[in-house]
This record gives sequence, structure tokens and C-alpha cells, in this order.
Amino acid sequence: MVDAPSERSTNGMAEVVFRTERLSKIYDMGEVQVHALREIDLALYRSELVVLLGASGSGKSTLVNILGGLDTATSGRVLYRDQDLTRADDRDLTQYRRRYVGFVFQFYNLIPSLTARENVAIVTEIADDPLPPEEALDLMGLGDRLNSFPSQLSGGQQQRVAIARAIAKQPAVLLCDEPTGALDSATGVVVLEAIERVNRELGTTTMVITHNVAQAEMADRVIRLSDGRISDIAVNETKTPARDLTW
Repeated sequence: MVDAPSERSTNGMAEVVFRTERLSKIYDMGEVQVHALREIDLALYRSELVVLLGASGSGKSTLVNILGGLDTATSGRVLYRDQDLTRADDRDLTQYRRRYVGFVFQFYNLIPSLTARENVAIVTEIADDPLPPEEALDLMGLGDRLNSFPSQLSGGQQQRVAIARAIAKQPAVLLCDEPTGALDSATGVVVLEAIERVNRELGTTTMVITHNVAQAEMADRVIRLSDGRISDIAVNETKTPARDLTW
């Protein structure tokens, strides 16, 4: 496992957005305890794109859910800038998610009866300083599909609407859990290009969960999890553009 000084040295003086300290998560499953995370020490930096790799059950989603305020740790600490999320109550976590975090999941969770514009507007209506829905969709290359319903869009287009919805509130953090898992490789590349563009143009700290090793080539750093522990952290000296990825 890479220790904190080594992590900092790869990022110079970049601002730390997240820091975890001995972060652990245990799920009680009746008489059995499942150790999803085991004393994770990690720093994530402003504007970086991180790919989180690991087999099913390695703790990837648990880590992202705790960073995003969707789940809580059993022990240890997670800090978002100077905010200790492990001390936050439900109200604080709701405000944190609303103001700072955008989520993209494997399944799009769009409302079928609403157009692309209306699906995005659901978020912009409650955000402090949102992008107009039209601008968020245009950033995703969907400026000509504003009035299309989900059923009129391909899977890749629906996922890009979901990304537009996530970034419309201009979050500081974008957390993506298997965003290409339900897509073929060609469509998946288009979605990864959209995520890459958000990271580059909006400066959003971005984490992408995947089991697909090829996608690691687009990241600034690649973090591997195994049995709830960080097994390796690698820096990509040269990043591969999403459009050039194949799998």
C-alpha cells in the first residue's frame, strides 16, 4: 500500500479534497460480519481523475458510497476538505450531497415521463449555482435532444443525460459507479469521453469505479482494492484519451 507522503509527492501542492484515515466498514449479516473496508488511508486531489479497480466484493462501491455521503463508516475518519463526514448527521450529509457531489450509476435512473431537459432540471431547481439544463446537456453532446424522452434515446445517450443531471449543479466531486457497465464498448467509450470532458473543463474531482483494466489508462491515478484494502496506487505518467481506449 502507498503511504500518505508518497501520495502527496505524486501531486505536488495540489489541494486535498478527500482524506481517509484508517477507514473501515463492517456489515452485520446476521451472525456473520462482512469487512467491506479495512483501515483505508487515502488522499484524493482537486481536479484529478481516479480510476478505482477491483474485483466484485473488493470494497469499491462501499468506499465511493462513504465518500459520497450515502453510507457511513464503522470506524476511522473521512474528511471532505475541512468537514469531517464521520461526525455529520443525516441533515448534514444531505446538504453535503446536494451541494458538492454528483453521482453517476450503472443504471441511468431517468424518469420516463420527463424529457432530457426536464430530467436535468430536477437537479438545477434545488442547486445553489447550477448550469442551465441546456448547457449541461450541450456539454454532453446532447444539445439537439433536449425534448427527447428516455425511450427515444439510446443507452449511451441516456447515460449522458444522467451525467448531465449529475454535473448540472456544478459539483466539486463526481463519483461514477460502473458508468459503462450496461453498455457495449463503443458506447462506453463515448460515455467515458463525456466524463473525461467534465473533469477537464469543469475541474471536477472525478472517481470512476470499474472492473475493466483498460479504462485505467485514462486516469491520473489508479487505485486497486482487494478484500477491502488498497493493494496498489499507480500514477499514469501519460494518460490515454478515452476515445483511444479499447476493450
